[in-house]
Amino acid sequence: MNHHAERIPAPNGSQNPGTSPPPTPRPTMVESMGGTAGFVYSTVPVVVFVIALALQPTKVAVIAAIVTGVLFAIVRMVRGEGFLSASSSLAGVLVAAGIVALTGSAKDFFLLGIWVAFVGFVVTFGSVLMRRPLSGVVWNLLHGGTYAWREDRKVLRAHDVATLAAALVLGARFAVKQWLYVHDSTGWLAFAKIAMGTPLTVVAALVIAWAFRRTSTCLVTQKQPTEPVAGQGAGLSPQHDAELQPSPTT
Repeated sequence: MNHHAERIPAPNGSQNPGTSPPPTPRPTMVESMGGTAGFVYSTVPVVVFVIALALQPTKVAVIAAIVTGVLFAIVRMVRGEGFLSASSSLAGVLVAAGIVALTGSAKDFFLLGIWVAFVGFVVTFGSVLMRRPLSGVVWNLLHGGTYAWREDRKVLRAHDVATLAAALVLGARFAVKQWLYVHDSTGWLAFAKIAMGTPLTVVAALVIAWAFRRTSTCLVTQKQPTEPVAGQGAGLSPQHDAELQPSPTT
């Protein structure tokens, strides 16, 4: 009798039964927003515009910014990004360049960003005043819109804080850039766009992510039905189940 049993390899190279593959690491906050490359794509055309403006007429500076944006869009598509994603930074440059072409003023290159920040501030701050903070509305939509999240005071307070953080960032951008715009400080407008762009966006996004996790903990995780403990009436063989049954009285 052969006492050495032949080992049968697991199908598809899998591990022992019951084991699961390691979870895929989740992207960090900066990675989900485009990472370092996303920061470069959005800031380099602005830097090129300001440098060219110091050496050449406004028209040449605008063309230099557009060419830079086009080159970046091509690089992103070559790297495998979709057309819409790759051309997102170029779209902003084209709109800004179009405004400068209409007005003839170099500082108007930043006009679109100034008023986008103002509209964003009005929307986010107004949603808090209406007791429907925007981050909470977005969380509920992402979860099917079925949760009465505004009835939980902790959840509502968390989204008040998160939405106010976004409003603070947008309001600060508008106030600083509008002041620089009025004073014709084109170079400082470029510096403010870079310094108050991705870094402050990451800070606001971290606060919103905290509010999302807190909401999920309060409304989703804690309200899930508890599963039966293994070994307590579940998974028993028929023989063991029969042994647990009381014997009939005679």
